This record gives sequence, C-alpha cells and structure tokens, in this order.
Amino acid sequence: MADLPVSPLAPAGFPDLPVIDGVRFATAEAGVKYQGRTDVMLAVLDAGSVIAGTFTKSATRSSNVLDCQRKIGSHSECGAAIIVNSGNSNAFTGRAGDQSVRAICEAVASETGLPAERVFTSSTGVIGERLPHERINAKIAELTQTLSETGLADAAKAIMTTDTFAKGSSAAIDVNGRTVHIAGIAKGSGMIAPDMATMLVYIFTDAKINQPDLQSMLSDLTEVTFNSITVDSDTSTSDTLLMAATGASNADVVVDSSAFKGALHGVMLDLAHQVVRDGEGATKFVEVEITGAATDADARTHALSIANSPLVKTAIAGEDPNWGRIVMAIGKSGAAADRDLLTIRFGDIVVAENGWVAQSYTEDDGASYMKQQDLKIGVDLGLGTGTAKVWTCDLTHQYITINADYRS
Repeated sequence: MADLPVSPLAPAGFPDLPVIDGVRFATAEAGVKYQGRTDVMLAVLDAGSVIAGTFTKSATRSSNVLDCQRKIGSHSECGAAIIVNSGNSNAFTGRAGDQSVRAICEAVASETGLPAERVFTSSTGVIGERLPHERINAKIAELTQTLSETGLADAAKAIMTTDTFAKGSSAAIDVNGRTVHIAGIAKGSGMIAPDMATMLVYIFTDAKINQPDLQSMLSDLTEVTFNSITVDSDTSTSDTLLMAATGASNADVVVDSSAFKGALHGVMLDLAHQVVRDGEGATKFVEVEITGAATDADARTHALSIANSPLVKTAIAGEDPNWGRIVMAIGKSGAAADRDLLTIRFGDIVVAENGWVAQSYTEDDGASYMKQQDLKIGVDLGLGTGTAKVWTCDLTHQYITINADYRS
C-alpha cells in the first residue's frame, strides 16, 4: 500500500515525551511486511516493574492477545519486556500463531535474561497470514544492543500500519512531593470500535503502584476512553493496551489517587482521540453526547448508534446538517426513546425539540456549523439522568480506497 497523506485532523506534530526511568526502547527494520521502515519495537523494563492490560473481547482474538491475557498479573523481580511488530497480526493462524508467540518470547528471554513468562508480545496488520517470526527473531540481538531511554518516539513510528501519523501523549503530576511521569504511544486508524478497536497502546509511568491497583484503574479508564471511540464499528482480533509502572520515582500511588488517575485519564483520552483523528479517510472529528437517557447503558447504546451509522457519518462528510438521520439512529438503537421528548443540538445550535424542528433553527446555521472540522452532536432524551459520550469521525470515499487496497 502506498504511503497515505497525513490526516487533516492530525496534531501539529509529535509531542516531546518525557523519559520514564526504568524502561528503555529500541526499534528495527525486520521486513515483516513493510520494506524500508521500522516495524518492530522492543521495550525492556527494570526489575520490580508491574504490568496491567486490557484487551479485545473478540471471539477470534490473536495468539498474542491470548498469551498476554494469561501472563497479566504475573510478577517477577527481574523485570519484563514488550515486543511489538506491525505488518502482520498473527491472528487466525492456528497453532502456527501460538508457535510464533512462543518462539519470539523465548528469543527475547534468551537475549535479555528475562523469563519468557515476563515477555509480552503484540502483532498488528493483516489477518490470516502466518507471522514470519524468524525475521523478528533475527533482529532481537540488535534491538537488545540498541536500547535507549529516549526511544519511545521511535517506537510510536514502528507500530504504525495504516496510521498517517505517530501518536503520543504524556503528563506529569506531583505525588507527595515527587514528580511522577506518564507517557504513552498508540497506533490505530481503522477497524476501530469498542472492545477495544484495532489499536495497540503502550503506557509507561515511573509511579510505584501495585499491580491490582494499576489493573483496576486501567480497566475503569479504558471504558471511558478507548472503549468509547469508533471509526467503523469493527472490533479487531488484536487490540491490546499494556501499561507498565516501573516504580523508579519511589512515589507511591494508590487506587484512589485522584491526581494520578486524572492524569492517566487525560493521557488515555488524548491517545484515543488521536486514533479517531487518524480514522481512515477522516475529515471530521465528532463528539456524540447523550443526556437525559433512562440509564447510562441506554445513553451509550444511543451514542454508538449515531456514531456508527453510515448515513450519519456520510452526511457529516458531505457537511449536510441532516438531523433526520440522528432521529433515525436514535429510533433504531433499541434503547428507550420518546419521539416527542427529543432535543437535538449541533454544537450550541438547537436543531430539534419536542418532536419537531426547533422554531429558531435555520438550515443555513446548520450548514455553516457542519463546515467545522471538530463537531459535537448532542441529544437529550428527556427520560432520566443517563449520560454517555463517544467519539467518531466521518465516512469518506478514502475509507473505501484504503481498505479495498489493504492487502496489496
């Protein structure tokens, strides 16, 4: 596939990420699929680091995901490693996929001195093709020898597939007089839907936190970040979010630390939004907010019905304020709704209320609003206190072009 133009919704540039003490990174060109670009990254964590994770709920998840799920919660005083390849997802490859994971873990363990049980792998790319893991293993010695504490930005580039820009985010907070850093990278642009999306996300912190608390915090925040975005309603076989805490700052963090959790939420939400902003063919970034639903669950159902509707998304792409498609998406969702209680807004513009178009609304106002790159669709159901937010993008012809040509 030819290089794609950078998304018009991309940030101005890759952020300056802080060094996270206790972890080092390296990248290499293994030629898994792509030629002339890095496609493997290795992260090695110091002794005492803990790792938490959340994963796709796909019934056809990859061997890598299954292996990571089995290992999450393990603890070793001798550290851990994360190795990721792009270009091939190692999914739906049967026993060969399991053998590839085992071979990579053993090779990393041999070079780093870590137990294979503390090596976590991820693969992203084409489904159903055997992973040429020998190409990855041939680069592990090189990776181990070139580890650097400043290599996180390069790692963000190595994990890209159809992404048009590398994704990173960070935060710093004070914990009992010590500065704690959080830094993360992500990849993803298509096959994006809750549970999680075709995403790989790696977040690192020098905070000192026990694994159950880190896992609890990460699981909670995943629901309102990575599990609240959608590009095309398709759930991947390979979604993986791993978070490592090295403890190098000696700043103790507990599960009810609102400052740390708030900072982590900010990093995760920023990365999630960047994934949507890099949605394949996207030209609009859209927040869908539901209020007044009977329950939070109903609000989420309505929000996703709007965000995943091809008719809504193509109207947005065409800058058409076709609010009737919002009504349609609410009506089809299956969650409780009353036609005559609905209020629909585009940004601050009241479009419809009390079961009919608002008297103050004009098509010119709606059309003018839809020309913006960042849009907000608000719907109040008038039924209760349930709320939800999800984020999506428009659906353009470029999405078809990218995915029709994906395996070439």
